[in-house]
Amino acid sequence: MNLRLAPEQMVELRQVVSSRAISADMALRVRIVLWSGEGRRRKDIAELLGISARTVDRWKTRFAEQGLAGLEDRSRDSGRVQVPPQTRARVIALTRMSPPAGLGLTHWSTRTLADHLRRRESITVSWHYIARVWREEKLRPQRQGTFKLSTDPDFADKVVDVVGLYLDPPGGAVVLSVDEKTGIQALDRTQPVLPVAYAAGEKRTSDYVRHGTTNLFAALNVTTGEVLGECTPARNAAHFLAFLKKAVRPHAGKEIHVVLDNLSTHSTPEVRAWLAKNPHVHFHFTPVGSSWLNQVEIWFGILTRQAIRRGTFSSVRVLIQQIRNYIDSWNETAKPFTWTATANEILAKVRLTQRNVRKLVANNSK
Repeated sequence: MNLRLAPEQMVELRQVVSSRAISADMALRVRIVLWSGEGRRRKDIAELLGISARTVDRWKTRFAEQGLAGLEDRSRDSGRVQVPPQTRARVIALTRMSPPAGLGLTHWSTRTLADHLRRRESITVSWHYIARVWREEKLRPQRQGTFKLSTDPDFADKVVDVVGLYLDPPGGAVVLSVDEKTGIQALDRTQPVLPVAYAAGEKRTSDYVRHGTTNLFAALNVTTGEVLGECTPARNAAHFLAFLKKAVRPHAGKEIHVVLDNLSTHSTPEVRAWLAKNPHVHFHFTPVGSSWLNQVEIWFGILTRQAIRRGTFSSVRVLIQQIRNYIDSWNETAKPFTWTATANEILAKVRLTQRNVRKLVANNSK
């Protein structure tokens, strides 16, 4: 019977088997498990590695019961060494802290943590053990994210206002999520891109030629998911107002609610004068430093991943045409984003983060 391995287990096994730090015996055992997870038959694995089928079964069973630690050598004169609970607790505690300043590390890896425990705290555990603890505790120090706490005094009121439009829009009204993606670069590689080939991904040169930039104004219809976009050579109040007029024109005769951020170009005298002449258009500003609340930002992320980041553009004109093509293709099968977070849930998470930040600052000041 073949082992059923999760994708992350397959990745870890491939990393282990290619490591120079493991013994030949350990590499053989890892290959047994890896090939079984890939669907190879028991007898084929045994023949390829020059071992018996019983040996294949033994290491597959050991891995199924104990994970990578089960593939390590055991002392012949003693049973399996149990790691004390205090050691596990220490691994977890250190993982959740930044490495000591004297190490010059920004974050832990399984090997650097195992080395630190051995040299500085006289605790000997393998990096395989640390990796297993991280999996079990869902700790991922190799990954990172970003956050920013808004200082807007009206944060709660603005969250309730914007989220209310998403979850319960006014009947018959149109909700548009509007923003600008600025400085999109037309990058051209110095040599042709090598396409996907057997056992090899797409390859491109690391150096590039920059042909210029464009700025994209976009309006996402929250109800339908359709996007209206327009590229301009610059981003200013005049361009914003011209795009806004274009975005609301198809919805004449309806109440229009526009969600947007706090850029100065959104509140110029010209924009305010236009709003006064068009009372059916209502602005709803996201809190300061909280552009993530604007749904069109989600779409910008998708656009970047699917059409821009890996693109090769010989001119700004080619870049703009790519963006237009993507928008047209998107609108053919447009679907709205499903917004599930309520205002109370968002505010609760923000309060929890604020409390954790205050604790962290207090601890660092001691």
